[in-house]
Amino acid sequence: MTRRRIVITGLGTINPLGDNVATFFDNLDKGVSGAAPITLFDATLFKTRFACQVPHFDPSNYGFDRKEARKTDRFALFSTIAADQAVADSGLDFESEDRDRIGVIVASGVGGLETMYQEIQAYTPGEAPRFSPLLAPKLITNIASGLISIKYGLHGPGYAVSSACASAAHACITAALFIRSGISDIIITGASEAPITPPGIGGFNSMHALSVNNDEYASASRPFDATRDGFVLGEGAGILVFEEYEHAVRRGAKIYAELAGFGLSCDGYHLTAPDPTGAYAALSMSSALKDAGLTPADVDYINVHGTSTRLGDVAELNAIKTVMGDAAYKTSISSTKSMTGHLLGSAGAIEALACIHAIGSGIIPPTINFANEDPEIDYKLDLTLNKPRSRKVGVAMSNNFGFGGQNATLVFKAI
Repeated sequence: MTRRRIVITGLGTINPLGDNVATFFDNLDKGVSGAAPITLFDATLFKTRFACQVPHFDPSNYGFDRKEARKTDRFALFSTIAADQAVADSGLDFESEDRDRIGVIVASGVGGLETMYQEIQAYTPGEAPRFSPLLAPKLITNIASGLISIKYGLHGPGYAVSSACASAAHACITAALFIRSGISDIIITGASEAPITPPGIGGFNSMHALSVNNDEYASASRPFDATRDGFVLGEGAGILVFEEYEHAVRRGAKIYAELAGFGLSCDGYHLTAPDPTGAYAALSMSSALKDAGLTPADVDYINVHGTSTRLGDVAELNAIKTVMGDAAYKTSISSTKSMTGHLLGSAGAIEALACIHAIGSGIIPPTINFANEDPEIDYKLDLTLNKPRSRKVGVAMSNNFGFGGQNATLVFKAI
């Protein structure tokens, strides 16, 4: 039996580098940093006072009236905006489709953190509790999928996936499995996150996971640099329309790329730290290549998890060398988190978009902010430091690894 193929026919995003796909891609190619001082709350007393925010975000600019915006957490606003773009881009006419065979699987690592924080702040122990009746629907991670399904009247599989920083990649894999199985023809998938809040910044500060380079915030996300001191928190959404290939061809859809394969694994090692050998990140990558029917020599570009942490960057490069062998030195590698910051559960969604852009444009986005060599990093690898590189990209791989040791890899190829 021939395996059903999955292609990408629609793209949408709102993130620190742009509130649409074209602007995002342009800023990726230019090597723009999305980091800036935090304006969402007073961060004066925090160890980290900067992040990669969606700049000047106003829901009314995206068609939300005041009442609707108040009923919806920031992360769900982002996902709805990105989904609207992706659906429009896909050219889908839901009236002419079997909506029982169209699903929505949108991930979030945290969900409505802003809502939860605000409600807890408003509660005074010893007084009659007055919580919003919208507390539960605003904070739950699956509300992003729910709102999109409701808006378009879609009745196929609909729920959220949550696996920390691997959430988006796991959502894409889950979506692909529904299409491969024949249950669905189309899945709107991706992820959204809005963690730039006092508990978001404060919690990661307490873990010593965030950069505290407040004096050089624009260049603080510096994967592979000897002076890296943690990641920069980001926010936003990336949404993709996954579609069965024959279905897309029949309706004359524009096809960006094919999701050729995917892999999953778990370190089984530590609550937050990666396995330093990278052995199980390597398993995720090798499984993805096997699933895609490809070899290491076929891979032109790897968008790494590359968070700018001491342990993570080294472990991931170890894994790449394990899987790729000599081909690792012929493959372009970059961390777009150097520009966007780390969007946690949504990271894999916008990084999937970056891979698709590399395939379509022949431009490898850079790893910006590099200045100092680290003896633990192998600079014979093509890390695309500071400047983009022109290269034909037929196959691109995206890695995402989450707390708990959960790993996921997506492989995209030109079609």
